[in-house]
Amino acid sequence: MTAAPGRLCRVAGPTVVAEGLDAVALNELGLVGHERLLGEVIRIDGARATLQVYEDTTGLSVGEPAEALHRPLTVELGPGLLGQILDGVQRPLALLAERAGDFLGRGLNAPAIDPAWRFRVRPLVRAGDVLVGGQRVAEALDAAGRAHTILAPPTARGRALEVVSDGATLGPTDALVRLDGGPPITLLQRWPVRRPRPHRRRLTSDVPLLTGQRVLDSFFPVARGGTAIVPGGFGTGKTVLEQSLAKYAAADVIVYVGCGERGNEMSELLDEFPRLVDPHTGRPLMERTVLIVNTSNMPVAAREASIYTGVTVAEYFRDCGQHVALIIDSTSRWAEALREISSRLEEMPGEEGYPTYLATRLAQFYERAGRVVPLGAEEPAEGSVTIVGTVSPPGGDFSEPVTQSSLRTTSAMWALSAELAHRRHYPAIDWSQSFSLDAERLAPWFAREAGDAWTPLRQEAMTLLARERELQEIAQLVGLEALQDAERLVLEAARLVREGFLRQSARHENDVTSPPEKTLAMLRAFLEFHRRAAAAVGRGVALRAILETRLDERLLRLGEVPAAAIGETTARLAADLDAALAKLGSE
Repeated sequence: MTAAPGRLCRVAGPTVVAEGLDAVALNELGLVGHERLLGEVIRIDGARATLQVYEDTTGLSVGEPAEALHRPLTVELGPGLLGQILDGVQRPLALLAERAGDFLGRGLNAPAIDPAWRFRVRPLVRAGDVLVGGQRVAEALDAAGRAHTILAPPTARGRALEVVSDGATLGPTDALVRLDGGPPITLLQRWPVRRPRPHRRRLTSDVPLLTGQRVLDSFFPVARGGTAIVPGGFGTGKTVLEQSLAKYAAADVIVYVGCGERGNEMSELLDEFPRLVDPHTGRPLMERTVLIVNTSNMPVAAREASIYTGVTVAEYFRDCGQHVALIIDSTSRWAEALREISSRLEEMPGEEGYPTYLATRLAQFYERAGRVVPLGAEEPAEGSVTIVGTVSPPGGDFSEPVTQSSLRTTSAMWALSAELAHRRHYPAIDWSQSFSLDAERLAPWFAREAGDAWTPLRQEAMTLLARERELQEIAQLVGLEALQDAERLVLEAARLVREGFLRQSARHENDVTSPPEKTLAMLRAFLEFHRRAAAAVGRGVALRAILETRLDERLLRLGEVPAAAIGETTARLAADLDAALAKLGSE
């Protein structure tokens, strides 16, 4: 399509104003300046259009040319996405670095899915079949032998006139199926990032996304297809927690969006991720990961677009029948980009300078999570997108606008505590501030898969921790020595739960992840210790004598026990506890 001519009449940071663009529409792309920098129309005022530019605008001047492309910002979807490192508008950073060096210049571009790649295909449809949007039409094998599902675009309709033969080798844009009522189906499809991909039906989110972290799975679970935020100040372990989720969460595909984080932090992530090993397959974790990176020194407009690029990629893999974990680090930096663009547009600011539509934009984004039956599939086929977004509140203040706006639309909050992080308590989840709206809905699944005692033990443990907090306040007033043995036992039992159950070691191979069966067995052991010790104290046994048995030290090492041996170990520990308490009671 021939681009409409125009010229720049104003340049203000990441936004420019162009006049003379013919029939341009909101959210369509344009090229600005002599270097043809990519931008998106975000306001139209008569004959003038305001564009947010996805690259550095330094040096742009009034009078330079502008062109309208008459299409929205889209991403390429198809085989070859997994393992890629992309920026916010889906440019392949590794390929551009090979071409232009580590410091990318302006105006550089390359397709995310290289047209030179070749895939061996196995068609799943035949000539004469009537195809519908989202239907699985083929499997494609890449050079490494990995299979990729090929879908008909959501808008595809018609009868297949011609289908390539089994074993044919195709490029991303070669015709796979020729239809009688539309363009041919290729391995590659494109989709606008700001438009949610359609699905057949939304399912109830009654299955958890298991994270392998005991404090999350037991106390604050999130449903598969649900949403969670992770607010925490500097140094509270957000990035470490996200890497643990990427490695051990029960997801088929990980889409990780580094949105506005510091360059050195993202460089560490880019160095570590390719070396991480997928515990499920033993192969590199990058083989099921897509990284979308926009550091704090990259253009602010591309940062704003990056989370939409990430969720569109996640929805594509969801439509392929896979369960996707979309991790955003962080939504605060995205909101700051939104604030900067809003100020350039001279819009009325809301709280702390953020635009008044901040909460609406966050809600629209988080609403794209879900567990669904894909468009071209029938039940029981399903796919899901679970969104976990970190928040970086200034000074750890959870009352700031981004955290509060996110809370209104998400189903779980995993609040990180600077105090716990300084005490080397990992993960530093603050159990007094965190919550999960999914816990009640997921209780039947845990009772069925892990054990009937899941919910009662969870409630008992949380009650114990709440009682500990009350007693700590009393002890600060009257002193620990003034408490009775029964009250001091509550403090000791709660300490064991905190240090032995809620804390996990990222260095011990048996403790980095905890399946539900191990989690339940451990929780039962800690609470049984409290119950039996409380009964002994009630019979007159001194608390000091109980602690001298050193059984509490064995409890603290339960996390190091392999999951397969946890039942035998806890049973032996319970027997030793009974014997020790019986001996103390007889003395």
